[in-house]
Amino acid sequence: MDTQHSRASEHLMDWLRDAHAMEEQAETMLKSMAARIESYPELHQRIQRHIEETREQQRLIRSCIERRGGDTSLLKDMAAKAMATFQGFSGAFASDEVVKGSMFSFAFENLEIAAYTQLQEAATYVGDLETAEICKRILVEERAMAQWIEHNSAALVRHFLARADDPNAQAKR
Repeated sequence: MDTQHSRASEHLMDWLRDAHAMEEQAETMLKSMAARIESYPELHQRIQRHIEETREQQRLIRSCIERRGGDTSLLKDMAAKAMATFQGFSGAFASDEVVKGSMFSFAFENLEIAAYTQLQEAATYVGDLETAEICKRILVEERAMAQWIEHNSAALVRHFLARADDPNAQAKR
């Protein structure tokens, strides 16, 4: 293996570790959000489904890392979980928590789409077609979640605002 290809493989491994940490962060954020949603059953159900997808994505990325002879980064995973916990904790104080959570989730899904698009390209470049296929599979799920949020955002905002106008309803969750 030439030096350039070795560096490319090192970058791929580092980016896979970043992706694993990103999925750990996503799971923590999604679980925190799902635990507090009370008045938006369709959103709650879709988040629960994505939590399961996210756990499988973690497993798939971990398998890519291990197949390439590495292991996950405990430090990156812990930092990502800490950031997600703080994000979830800070959202609990917002009067429009469900709307802000949805907005942040949409942005995060698009970050994941960008990451897996680049990972797929890097894996293809170094000849790791199995990792490239796994990234392609994960991209389908991340795009589906981002599209779901985008397509349901207007209804969520309207539902939130209607509940906010009702003095007998809890709107934020």
